[in-house]
Amino acid sequence: MGGSNLDNAVRALRDARDHMTQQALADAVGVSRQTIIAIEQGRYSPSLEVALKIARAFGEPVERVFWFSGADRGASD
Repeated sequence: MGGSNLDNAVRALRDARDHMTQQALADAVGVSRQTIIAIEQGRYSPSLEVALKIARAFGEPVERVFWFSGADRGASD
C-alpha cells in the first residue's frame, strides 16, 4: 500500500448516504473521481481544504472523516 498514515471513513460515509457515488462526491468537492478513489484507498492524503470540503459534504466534523492510523478515535468524543 502507498502513501499515508491517514485513515478515513469516506467509503463508509458514501455508503451511508444511499450509496453516494464517487463522482457525486467528487463533483460536490471539486476534485476528480480518481482523487476520491485514491483518498478512499489511502494512497493520497487530501489537502486540508479538500478534507474540510469532504467533511462538509457529509455534514460531519473532519475528525470523524479522517484520522491518523492507530489514533484513538474516541478521544475527541
